[in-house]
Amino acid sequence: MADTAARLYLITPVLDDASFAPRLAEACATGAVAAVLLRLAPADERGLTNLVKALAPAAQEHGAAVIVASEAKADLANVAARGGADGVHIPGDPARLRELRERLKSERAIGAGAIRSKDDAMGLGEAGADYLLFGEPRPDGSLPSLESVVERASWWAEIFETPCVAFAPSLDAVAPLAATQAEFIGLSDAVWTHPEGPAAAVKAAAEILERQEASR
Repeated sequence: MADTAARLYLITPVLDDASFAPRLAEACATGAVAAVLLRLAPADERGLTNLVKALAPAAQEHGAAVIVASEAKADLANVAARGGADGVHIPGDPARLRELRERLKSERAIGAGAIRSKDDAMGLGEAGADYLLFGEPRPDGSLPSLESVVERASWWAEIFETPCVAFAPSLDAVAPLAATQAEFIGLSDAVWTHPEGPAAAVKAAAEILERQEASR
């Protein structure tokens, strides 16, 4: 049964140096993290590539895939390839996704977020996304309601084969989102600002997922 439990997908704060690596390693050393989205501050391609090289091993050495995202104008496909990341993540844009899919083939994952509507989601799925992210913080820091994210993730998970990540703004949101059958639960501040540290937060979330799976 545990094979079908949702897995954890961590989202970092926006990073502009490698000082976050120890906290990333602490979270991923639990063994419960499937993937990490590295959000990188705008920089040139070389700077971004070097930052990925410095940060990615902290997650990859513990079995977590590393996905990169940045608002920089740099070529993310090159950054991922040269930095050793496992994939890229972009705001919902089917045309850009198709272009990345053509270049990256199946060698690296491509994820998409900032999805405004069900039509947007379906367009991204058809364009070749490897996963969709629902419910992450908007650019202004605000969040969609938990109810709307539960509804969207439930709809997607029931109908489509492309995996989805349902973003949990708190540990309390993990259980209702896991009940949607989403393949991944996304966590950000709930891990990085946990009073007992990232590892404690990840372990708590993993325990919630295990209980959820056992009760099915």
